[in-house]
Amino acid sequence: MRVVETSSPEFLVMADDRDPENGNSSHLYLASVAGVEDAENCLEIEFQHGPVKEVGINGATNEVLIEIVMDRLAGFQTGKFACLANANALHSLEDALRHLQSRTADRVSRGVEGTNQQ
Repeated sequence: MRVVETSSPEFLVMADDRDPENGNSSHLYLASVAGVEDAENCLEIEFQHGPVKEVGINGATNEVLIEIVMDRLAGFQTGKFACLANANALHSLEDALRHLQSRTADRVSRGVEGTNQQ
């Protein structure tokens, strides 16, 4: 496991080693309050590991996590915490999601979505 640099020093985020066979990405992230070694207060995020067509769905996608944060920010924007910073963050996440969806659409059109082919 390696430490992931974050902008929130009160949290410790760890990731498994990057996997060169799957795009040099990490698949497992653990986040906890820094200095607290309590499994109950640890958040585990496991990403898809391997091509869906070959191994099935076994983890979250980048898109799903972005959509979760978008939903949270959209909720703030309908309540007393609405602000320009949240609106800008939501807009940026929408852009990020569009880029990832565009990448997926391109991979589908080339017949390589769900595989390790480029």
